[in-house]
Amino acid sequence: MDAVMSLILPLVEKGPEPEDVVAGWTAFGIFGLLILAMVILGFSLTKHLKKAASNQEDGLFGAPAEKPEPSSTEHTG
Repeated sequence: MDAVMSLILPLVEKGPEPEDVVAGWTAFGIFGLLILAMVILGFSLTKHLKKAASNQEDGLFGAPAEKPEPSSTEHTG
């Protein structure tokens, strides 16, 4: 097994040095665009959820939502 490894090891191509590997500005730009896309999607989701809640209150999805009545535990009389 050692003989095989000693024959194969010189044939293995060496990788780049650690100081040669950098992410670069392209990766940073893509990361920034992904953050921007998430912010836009978050605002859009909030807008659509508010619109859906408003439509539900108006009764557009079947029976109108019941609004809780104020509880009155005191009886005047």
